[in-house]
Amino acid sequence: MDDRLTERLTAADEEFESVLSLLAEPGVLADQKRYREITERHAELKPVVDAFRRHREAETEAAEASELVGIEDDPEMIEYLNGVVAAKQAEIEEIEAELRLLLLPKDANDDKDVIVEIRSAAGGDEAALWAGDVYRMYERFAERHRWTVEPIDVSPSDTGGLKEATFAVKGKGAYSRFKFEAGPHRVQRVPRTESQGRVHTSMATVAVLPEVEAVEVEIQDNDLDIETFRSTGPGGQSVNTTDSAVRITHRPTGIVVSCQDEKSQLQNKLKAMRVLRARLYQQQLAEQAGERASVRRSQVGTGERSEKIRTYNYKENRVTDHRIGLTIHSLPQVLDGDLDVLHEALAADEVARALAGEQ
Repeated sequence: MDDRLTERLTAADEEFESVLSLLAEPGVLADQKRYREITERHAELKPVVDAFRRHREAETEAAEASELVGIEDDPEMIEYLNGVVAAKQAEIEEIEAELRLLLLPKDANDDKDVIVEIRSAAGGDEAALWAGDVYRMYERFAERHRWTVEPIDVSPSDTGGLKEATFAVKGKGAYSRFKFEAGPHRVQRVPRTESQGRVHTSMATVAVLPEVEAVEVEIQDNDLDIETFRSTGPGGQSVNTTDSAVRITHRPTGIVVSCQDEKSQLQNKLKAMRVLRARLYQQQLAEQAGERASVRRSQVGTGERSEKIRTYNYKENRVTDHRIGLTIHSLPQVLDGDLDVLHEALAADEVARALAGEQ
């Protein structure tokens, strides 16, 4: 193990002990935000420190066995000790590989719930139908992982598809998977309304936002314009009879969020605030990274057919992820929410690029 890696691991070990001490302090326990930050840091450091301590123990045992080889006269014992040294060296190499992976920069949002926004883009009515199919694909994907889907604002199209849909997915690790879905999704198929059997190309855009707590994003009440209006979509008896839908404008940024899925104006406001916090959080991340365009805009692009992260071709039973050049011939399974093969390949590519950057 090189000196730079040893220094990082020693510093992590020392920080871990400091974090353990902080968790026992009454002042930390009384501060919800501080306590959450420290427990999260504890969870990040523990696997690294555990592996580092296993590494040190293996090194000690290898050194002791090697030292005994030099003073031992019994051939059988020497053979045994050499076997111990070889086994410990192999263990050390495995732990070092594990540590390099553990020390890669992690996305702090991976364990968060997500808010997903789907919009029909290029392709007219067929794009709206495709947006509806993408929505159902994500519902089934969430079911496979036992995550909960919570509609926030769903706007149906006249043809049975979706103009747009905003929904939350709640469950540990939801963002770590859904983040791979952000971007334009292109479909190539014969529309239901096409009498000549011609293949059309349509698009739906997907934005994925980590859901954040109120304490993570500060919003001033006097920065908000809140309007109410009558719901126009599904929602029960209150639709078109009461002003239960809510539209919130955040004046400093110009971000506008609406919600009409619930019958209660208060419930719609609470859901809209969740989306607003998520968008503001993404904007903060973009600013911290020195980017001028918002993360959300970079995710969805312009929605033109030439832009895409993935293509779904019905005629060829093909799904192609253009980011890693992966093609699989199992379209029905993917549309039924079986996205794990794609996500595992994308995650492996992410790790490979991160390791290359560490070299």
